[in-house]
This record gives sequence, C-alpha cells and structure tokens, in this order.
Amino acid sequence: MTADLSRYDNSWYDPGGGRVKRLVWYFVNAMVMKSHINPLSGLRIKVLRWFGAKIGRGVVIKPGVNIKYPWLLTIGDYSWIGEDVWIDNLAQVEIGSNCCVSQGAMLLCGNHNYRLPTFDLMVKPIIVNDGAWIGAKSVVCPGVTVGCDSILTVGSMATSDLVAGKIYQGCPATAKSTR
Repeated sequence: MTADLSRYDNSWYDPGGGRVKRLVWYFVNAMVMKSHINPLSGLRIKVLRWFGAKIGRGVVIKPGVNIKYPWLLTIGDYSWIGEDVWIDNLAQVEIGSNCCVSQGAMLLCGNHNYRLPTFDLMVKPIIVNDGAWIGAKSVVCPGVTVGCDSILTVGSMATSDLVAGKIYQGCPATAKSTR
C-alpha cells in the first residue's frame, strides 16, 4: 500500500504546553540546549525545569542535547545525558537514577503506520530504569522499557523491552550476556 501524504492528519496529537510555550521552547532549545557554545550543565537543567521537566539531583546534561518537549521528561538522580543525544519525546520519557545515555543516542517516542496510506502518527512512552546504560549512537524505539542495570551497546537498536541486568547488542538488539 502506497502512502498518500496529502491525506496525513495528526491534528489529534497534542503534546501539551500550548502553542506559545512550544514556540518559545523551540528557540530556547536551539540556543541553550542544542548549542555547543554553552558548557554549563547547570544552566541547561535550570532551563529544562523552567519548562516543566522533572530532574533529580546531580544530573549532568552535556552540550548538543535536543529535547522535543521538556514537560514530558523525567530524569532521576545522578544520571548523565551525553553530547548530541536526541530525546524525541512525543510521549513521556522517564529516565531513572544513575543512568547513562551516551553521546549521539536517540530515544524516539514516535513512528508512523506505514501500513496505512494516511501514514498515521503513533506515539508511545519510553522508560529507562535505574542503572541502565544506553550506548553511544544507539536507538531506543517507541514503547520500549529498558530494565534496571541493563546495557544497550554502541550502535544497537532496542525495538522491544530489555530485561534487567542483561547486555544487549545489534539491530534489533538481542541479549548477549548478563551484566
């Protein structure tokens, strides 16, 4: 079945925040979060909190991070978000305590239904539980729960839930060993 994008309609989708807040966030995200000029993690955290993100103590957020909607983001204590991470949180993203999301990783809450000619938008939340490590340049897909203390290795893609305490590798990621 061929997509007919002239029929695409995601008017049902509302990420919250209101139009003005989303517009202001677009520019603040570009100038403060995505910029590599600002080395201050504390400033990025303050700005995210101003826009409704729930962020714990001791969190580090490196330069170049792109966050779609901060009011749909929760990060626990002492977690690290690496350079150039993209959190495309069209739905809620919860990152636990003592987690590491390494540079260039992507957390993607949205996808499209390629089976329908209208290419409908589909959104699902992502949960990264305490102690998990999302490796550099890896991808966590919509609806995935990453178990406590699990690892998604460099360049891997989590298309389904990751069991606690396991090390996952590949595309799609499969369990290779126990941590």
